[in-house]
Amino acid sequence: MAALVAACGAQPAAPAEEKPAEEAAPAEEPAAEATAEHEHAEGEEHQEHAEATEAAAPAEEVPAATEEAAAPAEAGALPDLGGREVTVAIENAYLPFNYVNLETGEPGGWDYDAWAEICQRLNCKPVFMEAAWDGMIAAVSQGQFDAAADGITITEERAEQVDFSDGYINVNQRLLVRVDEDRFDGPEALAANSELRVGAVNGTTNYDTAVELVGEERIQPFDDFGVAVQALIAGDVDAVMAEETAGQGYVGANADKVKMIGDSLKSDELGFIFPKGSDLVEPVNMALAAMREDGTLDALAQKYFSDEFTLTYDDIGPGAYGEEATAEATGEAEAAVEPGCEYGGVLKTIEAVDDLTVKFSLCRPDVAFPSKVAFSAFQIHPSEYLESTGGGGDLIEKP
Repeated sequence: MAALVAACGAQPAAPAEEKPAEEAAPAEEPAAEATAEHEHAEGEEHQEHAEATEAAAPAEEVPAATEEAAAPAEAGALPDLGGREVTVAIENAYLPFNYVNLETGEPGGWDYDAWAEICQRLNCKPVFMEAAWDGMIAAVSQGQFDAAADGITITEERAEQVDFSDGYINVNQRLLVRVDEDRFDGPEALAANSELRVGAVNGTTNYDTAVELVGEERIQPFDDFGVAVQALIAGDVDAVMAEETAGQGYVGANADKVKMIGDSLKSDELGFIFPKGSDLVEPVNMALAAMREDGTLDALAQKYFSDEFTLTYDDIGPGAYGEEATAEATGEAEAAVEPGCEYGGVLKTIEAVDDLTVKFSLCRPDVAFPSKVAFSAFQIHPSEYLESTGGGGDLIEKP
């Protein structure tokens, strides 16, 4: 039975079709160097996050942007986005990019500080939305979010689905192993022993690098980096391919259990992602260029990608992976609750359009909803059929 799925306030778009991609254009200027990397599929001392505020009016008047970013009044001037809200997807569970500090209850990280600075320069307001990594890129490609900031590696394949900003940092991929590991001391020795298995998060460049190193038959896939690390500690895998920053966060919390070994296998450039054709790409690139030129990106790298950052995964909440996690705003402005959604669930309305079509309206974006509703347990039948087979409510009244 066909089903129409509509997120409240927006028409859903068809999922982007995956196909081979051409190589993504490199950033015009080199990204700030750091010994970190994220993929967050994959999958922190928390600095209290800089709250997004509207930028002060520029010295010379710049036309406010509506549908498209306004053109700068003079060479070197940044566009004025007119106080526009920008929804930014993050996990709130990926050090040091985004997290919620358990001690303070406040969100923070590189992504929060970077977007606060970007929006101060462009006169916009970031509204951070929690979303799990496995559906984040697809959700952005469908326009459910204006952008995503989650330590996302710039790749050719992803550039077919979304637009990337210029790169803002380079990160390294390394091996995370148990602290008492003595069977191998680096990638080459690991690859040479066919009995050893490597854990990696699905849909990440870490997974791709692991496949290149040992072959897919020796990979144990995981949906979340934290689960992969726990499998390593338990002895279910012999190593985990990790971005150095994420790996160091776990070493800090479990120094008696895990360590990082060997040289970097790969260095990748990270960038923000946007829906194809987004009018935000150029203004954000201009802001990043200004931040690179005046040293702001270097200062952020020092704050989050050096020994100054001491927060560990024991210090942060589960973010998008908590039992009650939802894609709700964690920024300064909270999203208004849609009428009919006050109960806190996902479904706003279910409407029978005709005999063969049911329309679902959702209280919030859920990129996985079509897959969920496809399970046989959620088949939709005529009321007559349900009543004839005992589905008329008797089980509720007489369990």
